[in-house]
Amino acid sequence: MSHRYGLAALLCVAALLVPARPAAAADAWDAPGPYATAVQVGVVNTLYYPRDIATSPRRHPVIVWGNGTGGVPLVYRDLLLYWASHGFIVSAANTPTSNLGVSMRLGIDALAQADADPGSVFHHHVDLAHIGASGHSQGGAAAIVVGADPRIDAILPIQPGPLADIDAVHVPALLLAGQFDSIVFPALVKAFYNDADHIPAIYAELRGADHFTVVGDPGPFAAPTTAWFRFQLMGDTAAGAEFTGPRCGICTDTRTFSDVRRNALAP
Repeated sequence: MSHRYGLAALLCVAALLVPARPAAAADAWDAPGPYATAVQVGVVNTLYYPRDIATSPRRHPVIVWGNGTGGVPLVYRDLLLYWASHGFIVSAANTPTSNLGVSMRLGIDALAQADADPGSVFHHHVDLAHIGASGHSQGGAAAIVVGADPRIDAILPIQPGPLADIDAVHVPALLLAGQFDSIVFPALVKAFYNDADHIPAIYAELRGADHFTVVGDPGPFAAPTTAWFRFQLMGDTAAGAEFTGPRCGICTDTRTFSDVRRNALAP
């Protein structure tokens, strides 16, 4: 990924509060969710989460995130806040070199500690039984690397770089490519998909997308990524219909997707 965003993005203020627009409907994933959101910048990870989590009646699933090369969480702020507005706690690694997934794993450790700490707003509000891994470019490769961690329940690599081994992953995978990506060519993402014949795997190529479409306003990436995590981490059957069955939502949405493939293990 381009380094043009710089490390100065890490200087953003901790505990920044961000209002969320209400979703058009309770189960809509193509609009921001019902939760107002907050941001907390730490040394290793930046957290995006429902603002009123301390008084929430529920535990919230976790998504760990890896940045593209040279990137920082602020670059992907809109997408990460979008997920938080749907009730997820997003732990984004601050590192611009995320491929090994070390900071992403440390994010899980930190949230486990916060969940056990009576003085934390996350006390007894982190759903550590439902954790997903995602990232873009180099961070997409990191999502595959972290997908081998037994604490991970699903992965969503976005235009993943090549330095990962999907053979080590044993959870469902949604692999996203950009039709016009000239940095991580769609064929490279398809190679991961073809190698993922031991797990439920889906390959989806966003029509018209290049390598940086997901940066800033995530555009067409927001809805399917949210639906995937709602399905995998929240058990949302309506969202699951986007990915399951021969007439799955993304399978028939040729306006958004230029190519969709599902392997024999995909439900």
